[in-house]
Amino acid sequence: MLEPNATKLGSRRDRSALAVRGFVPLLFAGMCWHWARWGIAFLSAFWVNDVTDSPRMVQLTGTTMWAPLLLGGAIGGVMADRFDRLRTVRLQLALLVPVVVVVGVLELKDSLQLWVIYPFLLLAGVGWVGDMTSRRALVFELVGNQRLDNAMAYESFALATGVAVGNLIGGSVAQSFGVGEGFLVVAGLLLIGLMALNWVPHNKAPQTAPHQNALSVVDELRACLSLFRTNEGLRSILGITFIANFFLFAYFPAVQRIGDRIGASPSQIGLIAAMTGFGMMVGSLAIGLWEPKRRGLVYVGGVAFGMTMLIPFATSASVSTAAIALFLATMGSGFFAATQSTLVLTTVDINMRGRAMGLLSMAIGALPVGTFLLGEIAERVGASRAVVFMASTGLVSLCLWLLGHREVLAMGRSADIN
Repeated sequence: MLEPNATKLGSRRDRSALAVRGFVPLLFAGMCWHWARWGIAFLSAFWVNDVTDSPRMVQLTGTTMWAPLLLGGAIGGVMADRFDRLRTVRLQLALLVPVVVVVGVLELKDSLQLWVIYPFLLLAGVGWVGDMTSRRALVFELVGNQRLDNAMAYESFALATGVAVGNLIGGSVAQSFGVGEGFLVVAGLLLIGLMALNWVPHNKAPQTAPHQNALSVVDELRACLSLFRTNEGLRSILGITFIANFFLFAYFPAVQRIGDRIGASPSQIGLIAAMTGFGMMVGSLAIGLWEPKRRGLVYVGGVAFGMTMLIPFATSASVSTAAIALFLATMGSGFFAATQSTLVLTTVDINMRGRAMGLLSMAIGALPVGTFLLGEIAERVGASRAVVFMASTGLVSLCLWLLGHREVLAMGRSADIN
């Protein structure tokens, strides 16, 4: 069902979210957040690997940073529907900037301790929940149904640039100057993103049904969680998201160990890790230009292709082959990421979008569990074998899930669905 003020937009130019006032600064703020988030992930994993030389401790950096998605996704979704979304995003960035500065200064003074890194990563993960639930719901609120496909393709592209730029900044600054300097650069990125939000138009309140104002947070949490039980299409989508994050994306901290195995320098490890971003950028742009009618099929196919290509990445013997294989794997991730939020947001009622994104955040929260498991396997058999095992098991799990939850395969464009 189209929103009341929606009109049928025909040409690609008419469907462009870039024409909507406030979308570009909101997108840029999100891009700065993604650059900073991945910079934090790379620098923390790099520092821990250098200090401990332990696959388990390196993987634990990813587990810690992504844990809030699983534990706080539903709460974040309720907050996104209950409170002012723009103010929530601003508060998230404003609180994180000084924390990143403190960590950078501690490293510069050789005072950074291992126990500081993990609480710091936990705070960064809380910020990720805020971005996933509040800012992405704000995108929908800003652009409307007809431009949502295009907006989410740009969102996926912004995330992908964050993976690329964040890792390149992390690797190059860490090698040329130091890890502490890298964290200070990240703080600067967060500050720029915060400033960009000044150009985003402010709505009075999230679009929430009148009766919901009287509901308690506990009641709203129950309503949020009941979506998974009652909405078969959403359940099908979230199952794929869970599998992708548990088996596909858990590889990322292992890039440090695989880079060590093939003799890569810090900047080369950063380049390999950045292929995640470049591959996702290409995949996201392809979706934005292609505008496929069977988005659900593309969503599933991207996950399957990504897990398949992780196997040659994990077993590569040189920097070039590792980079190329990871680039191809993450092109599939780009297909997945460019369609994920659109499918979720268009499968629920208007007053449940924040909650749906909260459930999506919880499904993405499978990532820290998968990351931890990969780290434990890597501790025993090595990072390369661990990645191969996770990718292979993920392909089997994907097939088994689709046998009983095929709804996502028939889903199309948001304009067609609504």
